[in-house]
Amino acid sequence: MADKKAAAKIDIESIKKLKELSGVGLTDAKQALVEAKGDFDKALAAMRKKGLTKAEKRGDRETREGLVEAYIHDGRLGAIVELNCETSFVAKTDEFKDLAHKIAVQVASMNPQWVVFEEIPKKVYDAAVKEAEASLTGKEPADKKDAIIKSKITKKFSDRVLMAQPFVFDEDKTVADVIKESIAKTGENINVKQFKRIELGVTE
Repeated sequence: MADKKAAAKIDIESIKKLKELSGVGLTDAKQALVEAKGDFDKALAAMRKKGLTKAEKRGDRETREGLVEAYIHDGRLGAIVELNCETSFVAKTDEFKDLAHKIAVQVASMNPQWVVFEEIPKKVYDAAVKEAEASLTGKEPADKKDAIIKSKITKKFSDRVLMAQPFVFDEDKTVADVIKESIAKTGENINVKQFKRIELGVTE
């Protein structure tokens, strides 16, 4: 009976707004609001967590569609990005095009070197590992050393790896977070295949 009363108090506009922001269906959105007793922020947090969990499972699906987006700033620097998805339908949506544009802006603004940590050259990565190992005091618990070293490496390269960078349009999120949210909304795997940044007078 209590659930029915709570459901009666949930207005359709809140349900639609939650659906839009989280990418879940209307039924799930309504149920989330009921379970949160009408607390919109609490319901949104729960649905985003649920959506991102599903997004993680889509990460290995093939992405053969997408688009190439370019951004030029003041005629002096620019970036070109290849953003992939699973279907041409999603690739043609305004939301996907907007995401591609924002990532191109990200590349132009933040000048990343690699898309993900796995792209860091082995020689560079190994040197960072040695540096991290040398910085240890010897007092660290043996079972914590690997985690500490990994944390140091992540910190060292996070500003140079696109997926780890704070998103320029919302610095509370990383680029990876934003892409996962888009995966949750579209139901498709989405990833950055490659990018190139060009600045007037600067060569690699």
